Amino acid sequence: MSRSLRRTVGGGAFAILLVLAGCQTVQTTRSGEVGVDRPQRMSSLVSAAQVDATAREQYGEILEEAQKKGQLNRDAAQTERVRRIAQRLIPHTGVFRDDAPGWQWEVNVITSTDVNAWCMPGGKIAVYTALIEKLEISDAELAAVMGHEISHALREHARERMSRQAATGVGLAVVEILTGVPLGDTGQMLAQSMFVLPNSRDNEQEADRIGVELAARAGYDPRAAVSLWNKMTRLSGGSQPPQWLSTHPSNETRVRDLTEYSRRVLPLYEKAPRA
Repeated sequence: MSRSLRRTVGGGAFAILLVLAGCQTVQTTRSGEVGVDRPQRMSSLVSAAQVDATAREQYGEILEEAQKKGQLNRDAAQTERVRRIAQRLIPHTGVFRDDAPGWQWEVNVITSTDVNAWCMPGGKIAVYTALIEKLEISDAELAAVMGHEISHALREHARERMSRQAATGVGLAVVEILTGVPLGDTGQMLAQSMFVLPNSRDNEQEADRIGVELAARAGYDPRAAVSLWNKMTRLSGGSQPPQWLSTHPSNETRVRDLTEYSRRVLPLYEKAPRA
């Protein structure tokens, strides 16, 4: 590498470090029985209030669009089932953070061919019908999915990623200014691989672990997370990108981790009241 290129890359890295230095180390949740206690870095430029407000706005827009297309809560029994499971999970979010049970939770079902579900910051949940129907999902498996997605919101993973992406964006801009050469997709991919993806794998693992604890406390067998993931693997035909270039752990890593942590929280499940 030439001396000028080293200076350029160093300048970009220095810019990233400056932004990261403006971040605060926070602990969004208590560790729970699963022991999730990784220190998190949040940028002062990306406040929790801003993220929550943006999430509320986007969620409203998504629901409005789904309503226009006749895709919102089309099956009353299906919607009631999803909401019932959520209502059992939500009170146990207080184990991890005091404010979470009081969030303005919303739970809706959207008709879609995508096998997906998500929980936006502040407790805005959507479950897609294909997840339920294509996987022939059990209540315990659905609780595993929803517990996982709720865990992302509890840990404020969206805000954490936004903080890291803000730093990455500043660094890339500095490199482009110094060189006069747009980095384009290659530079973006490199930055993602170096600064974003490893953190996202941490996020997924944390959500898996907290998710099985939420399910167990709510009276759902946490081992259903393993059967759920095996179903997902079969549905995808076992294909996935390499672990080092993926926001998700490999299938083998994930199943091994879910098996271990579902065993850890079995005593919570055995003590939990059944509906």
